[in-house]
Parts: sequence; structure tokens; C-alpha cells
Amino acid sequence: MECSKWLLCPVCNNKTRIRLREDTLLENFPLFCPKCKHETLIRVQQLNMSIIKEPDAKTQSR
Repeated sequence: MECSKWLLCPVCNNKTRIRLREDTLLENFPLFCPKCKHETLIRVQQLNMSIIKEPDAKTQSR
């Protein structure tokens, strides 16, 4: 039996246009929410989503 669910936006908690199955693997996936217009980098394994935090760019000094 295949279990599937809708991927929810981590910012506003609404449904996105992505549907996940049990065997779905996503690495460094840019998730866009059509309602709040935010884009978030995520990782999904076995229906568990985690947000990937990217380090901010540091300014170069001479």
C-alpha cells in the first residue's frame, strides 16, 4: 500500500503543488509556496522534511 501526502510550506503551513510518496527522496530541493511566495531549500526522506540553512555570504575585505 502506497502512502502519500501533500508537502506543506514550512513558512505558512499551507499545501504546495508537490505531492510526496513514501519512497520519494529530495536533496537540495527549492520548494516554492504559491500562497506566501517564499522559496525554501529542503530535504525530504521517507516523508520527513528538513529545512536546509545556507550560510550567508561574507563580504571580502582587502
